Amino acid sequence: MNEPSDLQARLDLSEERNRINNIVAVSVALLSVFMAITKVKDDNIVQTMLQAKSDAVDSWNEYQSTKIKHHLAELGVNQAKSQQLMVQGRGQAELAMQQQRYESAISHYQTEEKDLSTKAKSLEKQYDALNYRDDQFDLSDATISISLALLAVTSLTGKRKLLLLAWIFAGFGVVMGVAGLVGLSLHPDLLVKMLS
Repeated sequence: MNEPSDLQARLDLSEERNRINNIVAVSVALLSVFMAITKVKDDNIVQTMLQAKSDAVDSWNEYQSTKIKHHLAELGVNQAKSQQLMVQGRGQAELAMQQQRYESAISHYQTEEKDLSTKAKSLEKQYDALNYRDDQFDLSDATISISLALLAVTSLTGKRKLLLLAWIFAGFGVVMGVAGLVGLSLHPDLLVKMLS
């Protein structure tokens, strides 16, 4: 009599394991698809980040170059003024024209410096905003990867508690991935700082 109940218990255990393995298989498939989608978006964001950083560096270099030209023009004005004091007649008129050209260049450079500085700062803000979203995708990838590892162990052990823990990690990963996809301002700063 003990044999049929023992057989029934083994069948029930086998059925429970099959059910858990099916749940694990579906979870892995869904999470893998989600990770693939967010990976494409994350890669595009990283490319845009690299372009924004490159453009910001170029703008700051151009700004620095303009600042140097500005200072050279100021130096030219000062030299022209000094030479005017020493030169009489025709040379003084030439120096006055040279001084006007330098002063015009200075005015141009001042405007250009402001524009370049504004452009570079805007590009840096764009980079920071993209980095914020990149962090969301990184957290999504990491927690879903942990979830997939837990799902593998769940499949081997048949433990429901591990399945629940895997889903908790997966849930957090999906929330972070969706936040990155739609641009939500969900960003666990403390966690990001710890992982940076």
